[in-house]
Amino acid sequence: MKLECKIEEIKNKILQVEKITGKNLTLPILNSILLIASLKSLKLRSTNLSLGIEVEIPAKIEKEGIVAVSGSVLNGIFSNVFQNENIYLESVDGNLLIQTKKSKIKLKGQPHEDFPTIPKVVGTSFEIESKKLIEGIKSVYYSSSVSDIKPEISSVFIYTNEDNLVFVSTDSFRLSEKKIKIKGLPEIAGILIPFKNISEILRVFGESTSIIKVCFNKNQISFSSDDFYLTSRVIDGVFPDYRQIIPKTSGTNAIVLKQDLLNALKLSNIFSGKFNQVNLVIKPKEKIFELSSSNNDIGENKTYLDAAITGENVELGFNYKYFLDCFQSIITDSISIKFFGPSNPIVVSSVGDTSFLYLIMPMNR
Repeated sequence: MKLECKIEEIKNKILQVEKITGKNLTLPILNSILLIASLKSLKLRSTNLSLGIEVEIPAKIEKEGIVAVSGSVLNGIFSNVFQNENIYLESVDGNLLIQTKKSKIKLKGQPHEDFPTIPKVVGTSFEIESKKLIEGIKSVYYSSSVSDIKPEISSVFIYTNEDNLVFVSTDSFRLSEKKIKIKGLPEIAGILIPFKNISEILRVFGESTSIIKVCFNKNQISFSSDDFYLTSRVIDGVFPDYRQIIPKTSGTNAIVLKQDLLNALKLSNIFSGKFNQVNLVIKPKEKIFELSSSNNDIGENKTYLDAAITGENVELGFNYKYFLDCFQSIITDSISIKFFGPSNPIVVSSVGDTSFLYLIMPMNR
């Protein structure tokens, strides 16, 4: 392998690919990045067996070839190469030579024959703007369970409903649902993407403005554009039928300003104690919307908010962290909060926007 390419072309791609290398002691080849020089491009490939990625970089190829080198070392080298110039890469005796005007580096290679293949996913496919895909995932993923004990809820669940691509996650204490309107979608009964893969998927798409082709089957899902190809395993399981737990008619409705509620929750947090509990009292006839918290070691706090309230009196407790998490998905200045009784979920949404729904289970007072 012998090639020339621009440093700025390869630098960020190496950082992107290195994040997906496996930190594996029993399979050390997973710690490496595979470099493949062919035709008019250099391909970088890495995998941790659950995720796999291949990115393509324009390059002047003098000699085709393949070499595998440590991902962390390669990223460390390029993180400290600041010149905006061309860089020369060459494989010699299984090692990688890296050369710029001011640097000559020899990086020990690893047996590239041992590098696992990244599957080319064949199955149902559709296209989506990357920003819409990111919006859907970001709106819900924080509600996923971080424990693998129940893998079906340690995931982001994706399915279609009419012209909507629906993203859902839950950890059994709260649930997020986001609908993204896209025409011409195939019927998707359900895809479960592991939660532990979500952060890397978001990182790869972070700056992308392109159209993403999504292809999936019962074992794998892939995301591809002109210059990258990303695969993830999918979970073989059944997501809970969450629609059964969404209450249909509410007893009490409240509308508050997002910023007012955010400030009040942050203040209540100071006194909330180790269980993060904040108590809520609503009295529509007296126009009272009260948040309170207390801590034997610190003190107590009561905050009253201006709110438009209808319905019955409400008195319950909830985990303030669960409430705070959903603010990133609320796109309007006002928040709608619906109550269905002391043991039923609280339903939170944006006023005037039906695309996002958030459920929080109350805590015992």
